[in-house]
Amino acid sequence: MTTSLTRTKTIPVTINDRAAAIASPKVRLRRNRIVIDHADPGAGEQLLAEALGAADRDALHGLLSQLVKASAVARKPDQSNLSFMVSMLKSIAPKDSLEAMLAAQMVGIQVAAMRCACRLACTDDVPQQESLTRALTRLSRTFASMMEALNRHRSNGACAITVQNLSVQDGGKAVVGHFTQHASLIAAQPGLADAVPA
Repeated sequence: MTTSLTRTKTIPVTINDRAAAIASPKVRLRRNRIVIDHADPGAGEQLLAEALGAADRDALHGLLSQLVKASAVARKPDQSNLSFMVSMLKSIAPKDSLEAMLAAQMVGIQVAAMRCACRLACTDDVPQQESLTRALTRLSRTFASMMEALNRHRSNGACAITVQNLSVQDGGKAVVGHFTQHASLIAAQPGLADAVPA
């Protein structure tokens, strides 16, 4: 028995800001052109640019053009892949152009990794399996390093420091609890009292 996948209406899993989710337009491919599906083309471009972190119209269309190329299946742009990629890019919510480019690369790496995984599952040729396994491993590592880069960029390079062991000498004071230190900020977990050794 062969079954085919049918596309049903896309329903967001969770929506924090319902108005933003409704207002953000979809992207469609029509006759090898990118069309932003919105009643007002200018407003649609602006809403999509904000959702994707694009600084201006040129950045938006450049980013969309790259996503269209990355969505290709059998050398033809694929609407389903493009919709997935734009949706994932929106969910990453890039705040600036650097985040937008990094997020677009992350989405492209994800698509390529899943293509690799599919090919790996469908081949019995051992050399091809080894080649695909190496490619999948590299893509997965690249994705993880991109996530770290995005997190570093969003936290302005601040690193969290965790102290697991603390020694207090006679006459010293210590505070018991969980602390987080970022750059020049130290914050204690609320509700914990100072502990003074006897």
